[in-house]
Amino acid sequence: MIELDKKIFVAGHKGMVGSAIVRRLKKLGASQIVTAGRAQLDLTNQQSVKLFFREHQFKFVYNAAAKVGGIVGNAKYPADFVLENLAIQNNIAVACLETNVDRYVLLGSCCIYPRLCEQPMREEYLLTGELEPTNRSYAVAKIAGIVSAQALHEQYGLKSVCPMPINLFGQGDNWDPDNSHIIPGLMRRFHFAKIAGEKESVVWGSGKVRREYMHVDDCAEAIVFLTDKFDSGEMVNVAPGTELTTRETAEIIADLVGYQGRLVQDTSKPDGTARKLADASKISSLGWRPKLDFREALQDTYEKFQWAIENNQLDRGNASCFQNH
Repeated sequence: MIELDKKIFVAGHKGMVGSAIVRRLKKLGASQIVTAGRAQLDLTNQQSVKLFFREHQFKFVYNAAAKVGGIVGNAKYPADFVLENLAIQNNIAVACLETNVDRYVLLGSCCIYPRLCEQPMREEYLLTGELEPTNRSYAVAKIAGIVSAQALHEQYGLKSVCPMPINLFGQGDNWDPDNSHIIPGLMRRFHFAKIAGEKESVVWGSGKVRREYMHVDDCAEAIVFLTDKFDSGEMVNVAPGTELTTRETAEIIADLVGYQGRLVQDTSKPDGTARKLADASKISSLGWRPKLDFREALQDTYEKFQWAIENNQLDRGNASCFQNH
């Protein structure tokens, strides 16, 4: 079991997954959670990371820090996605080794599997085919992080595990009009289309690709659960085992938001990987299952989005740009 009275560092605590991990640890009773914003610690600076780790002597480290984004973000900033993520991962992993961290947890994503991966995707299918071009830079960086964790265990004995979540949504999600993922992007688009009385709204791609979705609080519970279950940098899929087409996803969100206009597929926009269904048998065999109902979790997410809009936590102006894409 994770020792909740020991020092725990959560890198990326302001992000969706990092903040959910902090919430989960607090709920369990962790008493020494350490976080650091960018002004306090530049995770891409190796010397700064080393000094920070030497000062604190952490027992457990969760690396949820990463540059992430949707298809547009990956296409616009491929160098940033690969270089920043490589630097963050390398610096944290080396610091964990040098300060004798007991457990290192590196968060990844199921988007690192091959573009035409056999379905459902099993952990051993990694590196068995070409990557999806629309997120290759991010995927290469994350794969390198996993290989590094495994190599550090093999050569030096660093204990680690690499949870690989499927598509996440929920509190703390990215609502940026250019770089968000499918659920926050559609939710934002339909919300403002409803307010503007628009008779139709665009959905990117063919609508035929299939995706799994999971609320970030379920994911955080799984990540903390996995902390001490593996030692050698094993990949472990974190997924609910159900999937929807992107068209079905759009229809569910439009209904939830109350948008009654026509949904138009823009087939000039990229689809990404045709199907992403993760095999969750490894984590399921340990007794873990997601607990939150999908539609109820979507409703909660939409309510938090509305609160953020009403309390000026999101830029209303950006939303109109998103509708026109």
